[in-house]
Amino acid sequence: MSSEETVVTSFAELGLPESLVASVKEIGYETPSPIQAASIPVLLKGDSLLGQAQTGTGKTASFALPMLARVDAKQNSPQVLVLTPTRELAIQVAEAFQRYARDIRGFHVLPIYGGHSMTLQLKQLKRGPQVIVGTPGRVMDHLRRGTLDTSTMKAVVLDEADEMLKMGFIDDVDWILGQVPQPRQVALFSATMPNEVRKVARRHLDGAQEIQIAAKTSTVDTINQRYWQVSGVNKMDALTRIMETEDFDAAIIFVRTKTATVELAEKLEARGYSASALNGDMNQALRERTVNQLKNRKLDIVIATDVAARGLDVERITHVINYDIPYDTEAYVHRIGRTGRAGRIGDAILFVTPRERGMLRAIERATRQRIERMDLPTREMVADQRVKQFKDSVVEMSTAVGADMDFFRNLIQQLTQENEMSLEDIAATLAWKVQEKRPLILPPEEERPRRERRDRDDRRDDRGERRPRRERPTDVNFVRYRIEVGRTDGLQPGDVVGAIANEAGIESKYIGNIRLYDQFSTVELPEGMPEDVLNHLQKTRVRQVAMNISVDKGPAPKDEPRGDRPRRPRNDRRGDNRGDRPRRPRGDRDSRDNRGGDRPRRPRNDG
Repeated sequence: MSSEETVVTSFAELGLPESLVASVKEIGYETPSPIQAASIPVLLKGDSLLGQAQTGTGKTASFALPMLARVDAKQNSPQVLVLTPTRELAIQVAEAFQRYARDIRGFHVLPIYGGHSMTLQLKQLKRGPQVIVGTPGRVMDHLRRGTLDTSTMKAVVLDEADEMLKMGFIDDVDWILGQVPQPRQVALFSATMPNEVRKVARRHLDGAQEIQIAAKTSTVDTINQRYWQVSGVNKMDALTRIMETEDFDAAIIFVRTKTATVELAEKLEARGYSASALNGDMNQALRERTVNQLKNRKLDIVIATDVAARGLDVERITHVINYDIPYDTEAYVHRIGRTGRAGRIGDAILFVTPRERGMLRAIERATRQRIERMDLPTREMVADQRVKQFKDSVVEMSTAVGADMDFFRNLIQQLTQENEMSLEDIAATLAWKVQEKRPLILPPEEERPRRERRDRDDRRDDRGERRPRRERPTDVNFVRYRIEVGRTDGLQPGDVVGAIANEAGIESKYIGNIRLYDQFSTVELPEGMPEDVLNHLQKTRVRQVAMNISVDKGPAPKDEPRGDRPRRPRNDRRGDNRGDRPRRPRGDRDSRDNRGGDRPRRPRNDG
């Protein structure tokens, strides 16, 4: 077993093709992490590997890069199977393969997991993706159906094997490995190595090289770390709210791409901030000029990629904002290390989408520090900060002006005499003119109720641009679920869509009919929803009430009102004394109580 860290200064030294080396450099990797340096050469040779390293140390690149180097893109059939414990990780790994393979023509990767349309997956499998990334349950479904061909597979990767053990998948993994014919390469990665995982390794990784990377503790004690759960308000609006209310001297904002650095810098400049991009396309002279402007207070905000920010050391940086979450924990530690220097207290803020919660947990484990969740600054907080800054600027200007003030005092006296205006009216008019472009009283659009803003923003992407309307898929089987929140709680259809889309990462087109009642509601979701997703949604709160989602096993009421239909008056003869609640036939009652049954709740004295 090898536990020594291999010192490698660049990915080019590992024997990877030039196209993959260029891809990782574009993404922001410069020096391979220890697990990458140790694993990639072994897997490039086609040998099996048992790798142990903590989550978030770059394991995905450790197997994705060598597997891509050995894939034949001209052969349209599955050659690599990657098993992951969760759908979120399956999506992340598939996206990583796609990023690394951006210059490989004809390459396709397909994530397969429960809760996603089986019909759609069958169509995509027929197109012949070279890499399959999936959860054990759905992979087993396809193997039993005969829709996933293993005859052409060269390698199997088990990612986070200890997590699959915890979730009860280890026997499924053992069965799946038995379906992939020899000879095949097997790579198993795990943060810990329980006995059950070692048993699987002994059965299927005969003669594998074992690599163990010692866990490191990353200390960032002088940095106040917080995260914002991306939800409702788009990221650009959230960023400007945070920048308005945070007391920062200088800030560096991290994004993933060069294009994003320029776009974000332009948007911040349009909002009145002194901002500039910093990316790998800039020549050395321009880069040094930007850094010097930041040091000399001619710039306050720099938007950078990981590569461009390497070695950046500016003492006045008080805030680091991870607008895009990094690909691994090492990158995160490097990023936030731009602040909190020389014993000073710094602030690090991380934007986390629902599907990125796994990386958040990995960062917490790697740094051994809890990252506190932060609330987005409210409208009142933004307005208060603007008023404070306005007052400060007026006081500062009054002490800075010279003898010319006598002229303006005389001008004000003339105005009061000629127009019968009070000094307060003149001052208020001038103050209004000064703040016209940056209102102290927020405009009506920002005054909308939070629910309405969220519904609007749910239809926009991270750039604030309207998303095209998407047709509901016709090849998805929907199942009706019941949630214990209704009209009496102030529920609207947009609340349901927002909660499920944000918390479960389900696209809105896969959220079916929503029907609202007084005490509960129903929503249609794709068949085969993962248990962990449903467990999370049970605890998710909408309108301050837990959803407690469960499969609606009762018959579908034939007179269910549409979710967006106005509430029917209580005295409407078409209903009954309980308002617009659907009638249930007398013989359709069951023995379940109001908390767990399918009928609407009714008062004890309701006859």
